[in-house]
Amino acid sequence: MNTHRVEPGTAVDLSSIDPHETGGLNKQQARAETKQLNRRLEALQELLYAEGKHKLLIVLQAMDAAGKDGTIRHVFDRVNPQGVKVASFKKPTDRELAHDYLWRVHAHTPGTGEITIFNRSHYEDVLIVRVLGLVPEERWSRRYDHIRDFEQLLADEGTTIRKFYLHIDKAEQKERLQARLDNPDKHWKFDVGDLAQRKLWDDYMAAYETAISRTSTEAAPWYVIPANRKWYRNLAISRILVDTLEGLNMSFPEQTEDLSGVVID
Repeated sequence: MNTHRVEPGTAVDLSSIDPHETGGLNKQQARAETKQLNRRLEALQELLYAEGKHKLLIVLQAMDAAGKDGTIRHVFDRVNPQGVKVASFKKPTDRELAHDYLWRVHAHTPGTGEITIFNRSHYEDVLIVRVLGLVPEERWSRRYDHIRDFEQLLADEGTTIRKFYLHIDKAEQKERLQARLDNPDKHWKFDVGDLAQRKLWDDYMAAYETAISRTSTEAAPWYVIPANRKWYRNLAISRILVDTLEGLNMSFPEQTEDLSGVVID
């Protein structure tokens, strides 16, 4: 899975990364392995919660229809919702805009023993803000440094961070948006405004390339996940998360009381 990791200091060229990549696997193989990883992730999440020493922040960023919701649904299919929370960041409210752009984000970072998933994130403030010119360049261009420092702060305080860009191409997005339009039950997911954003595809690719290149660090690495094939997307992210949690070398807390003589009537 290191093939998807963006090494610090690397200049990312998304056009050179194949969104159709499947790692040489077929759908049946990938889904079988993902089910096994779901069970392992379930056990690791319980261990994380019980040990109460670590915290995991997962950042999901992507173009519209790339599968952020689907990733959450499939990768975390078996985990206990008591220890996992999802924070979705949409258009800022007036109150949020009255503060610095990280203000609304910090409160949602994970506590000890928790996994938190950001469905979109603080990166919107160097993506859509940049593409639509919502603030001057002299402001948003400074935010890469802010973000690196913010994430380093979280890491220094014990948060493990994994960031995923779900990489689809423009043709795949068209197919998925059309599927929503063709299915009345999916109309709630279709936003006409997405079509205006789609016209700015090249601008968004440039913004993503800069953001990923400038903020992939040892403490908070980016992974560019080929996501045209949903089943490979789920597998790739599951592998990385299981490997990450196993690397924390967690253990269940030792029992301090002697339970050998306990009898339950």
